[in-house]
Amino acid sequence: MAYELKMPQLGLTMEEGTLSKWLKHEGDTVKAGEVVAEITTDKLTNELTSEQDGVMLKLVAQEGDDIPVKGTLAWIGQAGEAVPGAVPAVVAAAVPQAPAAPAAAPAGGKKSVIVIGGGPGGYVAAIRAAQLGAEVTVVEKQYLGGTCLNVGCIPTKCLLHSAELVEQIKTQGKEIGVEVEGVKVNFPQVIAHKNAISKQLTSGVAGLLKLNKVKKVDGTARFTGEKQLEVTKADGSKETMTADAIIVATGSVNAQPPIPGLKENPNCIDSTGALSLEKLPQTMVVIGGGVIGLELACAYAAFGTKITVVEAMDHMLPTLDGDLTKIGVAHMKKMGMDFHLECPVQSVESSPVGAKVVCKDKSGKTVTFEAEKVLVAIGRKANTAGLDLAAGKIDNDKGRILVNDKMETNVPGVYAIGDCVFGHAQLAHTASAMGEVASENICGLEAHYCEKTNPTCVYMEPEAASVGLTEEQCKAQGIAYKVGKFSMSANGKALILNGGEGLVKIIAGAEYGEILGMHIIGPRATDLIAEGALAIEGEMTLDEIIDTIHSHPTVTETMREAALNAEKRAIHTKN
Repeated sequence: MAYELKMPQLGLTMEEGTLSKWLKHEGDTVKAGEVVAEITTDKLTNELTSEQDGVMLKLVAQEGDDIPVKGTLAWIGQAGEAVPGAVPAVVAAAVPQAPAAPAAAPAGGKKSVIVIGGGPGGYVAAIRAAQLGAEVTVVEKQYLGGTCLNVGCIPTKCLLHSAELVEQIKTQGKEIGVEVEGVKVNFPQVIAHKNAISKQLTSGVAGLLKLNKVKKVDGTARFTGEKQLEVTKADGSKETMTADAIIVATGSVNAQPPIPGLKENPNCIDSTGALSLEKLPQTMVVIGGGVIGLELACAYAAFGTKITVVEAMDHMLPTLDGDLTKIGVAHMKKMGMDFHLECPVQSVESSPVGAKVVCKDKSGKTVTFEAEKVLVAIGRKANTAGLDLAAGKIDNDKGRILVNDKMETNVPGVYAIGDCVFGHAQLAHTASAMGEVASENICGLEAHYCEKTNPTCVYMEPEAASVGLTEEQCKAQGIAYKVGKFSMSANGKALILNGGEGLVKIIAGAEYGEILGMHIIGPRATDLIAEGALAIEGEMTLDEIIDTIHSHPTVTETMREAALNAEKRAIHTKN
C-alpha cells in the first residue's frame, strides 16, 4: 500500500511548515531513512526522511507551499501503484491569509517599504514592517542573512565551538578524568559543519520572509534621486522602484589598509577568507588586535596553528574594560600566541613560506614575521560605495550614513540601519534593533534607538562581554563611581567549566549605586551579559541585584557577588 508522506510536527506549537525544497522527484527511487525534502519552520530548516522503501509516486505539495501539520506532501509506494485520492492541504497558496494584526494602525494607510539588504538588520526590518501592515520588498544582491549568518558571527562561532572542544580536551581532559589519545582536527569537517549551520539559518530567514509575505528581489540597488532607486536584477534587467519609505541596510565590508604588497599576495586573507580555508595553516600572522582578529586567532591557535598578532596600538581589544583585556591576553599567551604591540605594518613581501610581514617596533627597529597565511583584521567599513548616496542627497561621513535616533536620514522617508550608519557599534544585534525602530517609525509608531544597553561580546577563550561604561570611560568623563569585582576562581560552576579563569566587574554610581556598566570574562560571559543590559535599562541599583536570588550552582552567582563586593558586603571574597 502506498505510504502517505505528511508534514511532521516539529515543535509543540507548530501548526504549519513550508516545503522549501524537494530532494526527490516523481519516479525517483526512495530508501527508508533517506532525506526526501527540506521543511522550513520559524528560523530552522529540517530534513524530512521517508519511512519506507519505494518510488516517489506523486508530489502533492509544491516547493514554497505552506502545509499544515499532518497535511499530505507526497505518496511513496511501489512502481505502478495507484495513489489514493488526496487534495493538498495548502494554506497560503490556496487561501491567502490576512496579515497579522498590527500593533497600531499604520499612519496614512498601508505603507510601501523597500529594504536594501537582507542581513540581520534588513530582514528584521522587513518582517517588522510587514507585521505592521506594510507592503515590503527586500532587495538583496547575494544572500539572505548578510555577513553575520554567512561569513561573520555564526560561521566564526562554529569554528570557535570546535576549537573550544579541542582546547578543553587538551588542557582539562586529563585533569577531569577524560583522557583522549591522539586528538585530531578534521579541518574540512570543521568547515563543512560551519557551512551546514549557515545554510540552515539562511534557509530559515527565507522561510520567515515568505511567511510574512515579504517580496524578495535578487539584485542591487542605487539611488537615482530622492526616494528613487534603480534596481539591477540578477538577469541584468533594470527597474525603477519607489516606495513610501526606503531602509538602507547594506551592512559593511572588510577594510583593506593601504599596505604595500598586501593586495598582490594571495596568502593575505580577510575574515571571509579565514572562514573558508580548505587546509589548516601551520602558521598565521594576524594584523589587528581587535575583536575579529582575536576571535579567529583563538580558533586557529586551538586547532594547532602558530599565531603571531601585530597591533599598531599599545593595547588589545580597545572596546573592553582593561581588567578583562589583561585576563584575555594572558590566556591567549598560554595558548602559545605571540603579541607585538606598537608594531605598525610597513609592507608585505613574498616569501617561500607564504608571506613576510614587515613592521616597525616601538623602538623604530624593522622586524619581520613570516607565515603561511596573513589575516588582515583591522575592522570593517560601511558598504555604501555602490548606492550613489549623492544622487539620493543622503548626508554621510565618508560613506557612513548619518541618522537620528529614529534611524531617519536627512531625506524624509529614507532610513538607514546597521553597519552602514555613522557612530554606532557594528554588531548584528545592533542592526536588528535599529531595524525594528526604523520600521515602527515608518508605520506610525514612536520608537527610538538607544545604545546604552547594547552589549559587546568577544568570543575568544575565555569569552568576554561588556555593556555600559568601563572604568576607563568613567574616569575620562569625571563620573564618580564605585567598583565591585568577583573572581571566577571562587565560583563552583566556573571551576567545573574552565578551572575558574575569569572575572565579573560591576561599575556603579558612587552615590546611589545605579548600575553604569557590567564587564565579564569567563565561561558563559556572552550569555550572562544580558543581566547587565537589563539592569542598565531598568536603572537598577546594586541593592536590587543583591536582593535578587541567583540560583546555585551557576555562574550567574558571580554577578551578585560582584554587587556585594561593591557595597563592601562580599561573602565569598575579600572586600
